Amino acid sequence: MAFKNAVIAPQVGKETFSQDEAFQETLKYFNGDDLAARVWVNKYALKDSFGNIYEQSPDDMHKRLAAEIARVEKKYENPMGEQEIYQLLKDFKFIVPQGGPMTGIGNDYQIASLSNCFVVGNEGNSDSYGGIMKIDQEQVQLMKRRGGVGHDLSHIRPKGSPVKNSALTSTGIVPFMERYSNSTREVAQDGRRGALMLSVSIKHPDSEKFIDAKLEQGKVTGANVSVKIHDDFMKSVESGKPYSQQYPIDAEVPTYSKEIDANGLWQKIVHNAWKSAEPGILFWDTIIKESVPDCYADLGYKTVSTNPCGEIPLCPYDSCRLLAVNLYSYVENPFTSQAKFNFDLFKEHVAYAQRMMDDIIDLELEKIDAIIGKIDADPEGEDIKHVERSLWEKIQTKAREGRRTGVGITAEGDMLAALGLCYGTDEATDFSEEIHKTLAVEAYRSSVKMAKERGSFTIYSADREKNNPMINRIRKEDEALYQDMVKYGRRNIALLTIAPTGTTSLMTQTTSGIEPVFMPVYKRRRKVNPNDKNVRVDFVDEVGDSWEEYTVFHHKFITWMRANGYEVKKNYPQDELDELVKKSPYYKATSNDVDWLNKVRMQGRIQKWVDHSISVTINLPSDVEESLVGKLYFEAWRSGCKGVTVYRDGSRSGVLISNKKEDKKEGEFSLGFPTKRPEELEAEVVRFQNNKEKWVAFIGLIDDLPYEIFTGLQDDEDGILLPRSVTKGKIIKNRDEDGNSRYDFQYENKRGYKTTIEGLSYKFNPVFWNYAKLISGILRHGMPIHKVVNTVTSLQLDNDTINSWKAGVARALKKYIPNGTIAEGAACGECGSKNVIYQEGCLTCPDCGSSKCG
Repeated sequence: MAFKNAVIAPQVGKETFSQDEAFQETLKYFNGDDLAARVWVNKYALKDSFGNIYEQSPDDMHKRLAAEIARVEKKYENPMGEQEIYQLLKDFKFIVPQGGPMTGIGNDYQIASLSNCFVVGNEGNSDSYGGIMKIDQEQVQLMKRRGGVGHDLSHIRPKGSPVKNSALTSTGIVPFMERYSNSTREVAQDGRRGALMLSVSIKHPDSEKFIDAKLEQGKVTGANVSVKIHDDFMKSVESGKPYSQQYPIDAEVPTYSKEIDANGLWQKIVHNAWKSAEPGILFWDTIIKESVPDCYADLGYKTVSTNPCGEIPLCPYDSCRLLAVNLYSYVENPFTSQAKFNFDLFKEHVAYAQRMMDDIIDLELEKIDAIIGKIDADPEGEDIKHVERSLWEKIQTKAREGRRTGVGITAEGDMLAALGLCYGTDEATDFSEEIHKTLAVEAYRSSVKMAKERGSFTIYSADREKNNPMINRIRKEDEALYQDMVKYGRRNIALLTIAPTGTTSLMTQTTSGIEPVFMPVYKRRRKVNPNDKNVRVDFVDEVGDSWEEYTVFHHKFITWMRANGYEVKKNYPQDELDELVKKSPYYKATSNDVDWLNKVRMQGRIQKWVDHSISVTINLPSDVEESLVGKLYFEAWRSGCKGVTVYRDGSRSGVLISNKKEDKKEGEFSLGFPTKRPEELEAEVVRFQNNKEKWVAFIGLIDDLPYEIFTGLQDDEDGILLPRSVTKGKIIKNRDEDGNSRYDFQYENKRGYKTTIEGLSYKFNPVFWNYAKLISGILRHGMPIHKVVNTVTSLQLDNDTINSWKAGVARALKKYIPNGTIAEGAACGECGSKNVIYQEGCLTCPDCGSSKCG
């Protein structure tokens, strides 16, 4: 116990704050925005592994960041001062480091990378089991350091290919998709799951199986998937001609090839995206043709995949850090007739942003030194540590050699509205293109200036880059800048991106990334407690809880109201709210209003000034035809987009289907469950805690779906003793000496010996057992899991112990609810949206990003 207390104690001499102290101070900082305050305290406040909080508000964080960046600046000529950097970061007004940099810079309590994005890969495109398992380990090692990871599967031989082992033929891509997906689901840091992108070339003979993989129930739930589409495939679809697939995909003389109906496969992609929002599309020839790093492909910079959100295409073992410039803050006199964009200040700050990003690379190199030091100090044998150490050495080499940066933007939607421009119109798109052209030119100018002062990235070659379209656009805009680049080089191999900026936009209190506003006005609900005074009950939910409903305005919509003389605190009736929105620049400019084709064209025009890529989603209403998705994809290809994702409202709900044949056989229900229970069932063990009591659930599975559940207290007087390492086993139906049926749980220990816990029916409280039989009965009859959970939670039970059991059963079953299933009757506790879905067993709101688990 003394050791435990010593470890949890905060660092000597460092002031700490309670969760509530930090929250209350941060709430004041964000002027009462409880969502922003909660997100900052939970995700970004400096804390150690035991929850001790060392920062009371974001102002403390900005001082931490400024001090560290200034420390690096002192290594170079004409350094920026700490106060100068702090003023750029302060209040999230101008420059905002994202995610990893915001959390990790100056953080000595965690040994983690500052990088947001990684890609790993197989040298020589090896698809041996050794190579495939090495990628699996590398993926996990990066995720435990908080990085999002992408890798490509096009090097894996197609299903049925001959192999020289006992299997005789290859299993193909899909089993390895599942393996990598499962690894992602198993890695979590501070409750944050790993993020994974899997890609495959449309040329690969298994690409159709890849496209279909996520439609099968419970498959590949831990990864985003995207198809690398080539120009010749798009032309085959246009012309109606067959398309040739082959393996290896780049071989001049492939070992295997076949012709397919391009249109048929195209319709499959369109249908699946319409139905489930995946796969995403990567226009691979455009990515490679436009990529500046691919001018150095033979030196190890060949782009092979992207990060999970698609905004950073990368070569193997390269990484990138992200930073956003807040566009709204450069609008003077916003929402008035005198509104204008301050281009001079913007240019100055873009140069600073690029410089700070380069400083962050030096800070990342220090972090990698610490990671390698930690690996060396670990007690494992060198053979175990080899893969992890080699991985970080490769990442360190790429970061030092290429010095890749990810300068982007946020608040595009608010910037346009503040200038009186309607998002999606030609006038607004023209202005946005001018903004991004300016950003590109000034970031490149800053990188060239740093090359003169600090030295260029080590493999820079003007001759290699002379035919690159991005470099030539820069040259056309500013010949003098180009000539300086030829003379001095450039500090960074690639510079720009547009990321989603989800939580970043909560901090800046603006629209996210390049996206328009989601809604300028929405309803939020606040739970009414029995002792609350002077409250109004507007809604009573299905369990009898009372809620007060109130109107929430988008932050910059409030700014518009004030600038135009409207009362902010007035309780507006709905018809007046509708009239207010109509008068505002946000009218017909929300994510559901913007003309979809115009949004794609806007993305294509901006993409020409972004040397990496853009993360953007085309939001569609639920009733659109599948054909529209195909039209949007073609428009994106023709417009020069590097990738595109389409989300049809509600398309995540009910899209995961059983991979069983639909024809019902005698003795089976529609889900393929047998009417007679099999003698043995594969089982998963789920542990949870209620009111400091340890509970355990044994869940019998058929085709990875819950078929039955038994649960109760663990380590209780009746003797449910189970090692913590046991997570899987079998539930076996047996009979006792008197001929009565019983259910045993059997598992293998680490040495391969089997251990049996006899008679689960005897071990658990009889009341638990009776309820378990009831719930197992409705599971076996194929009721959707989320409805089973609703049934369990709605049971009216007076006994506190039974209620704890009820909550535990619900928690154990939630993890099996297909991702994207709509939570019927639920409302987001943060923004009030009724568009709440299940994701990884948690209730998630796609509208504001909040999540509630447990």
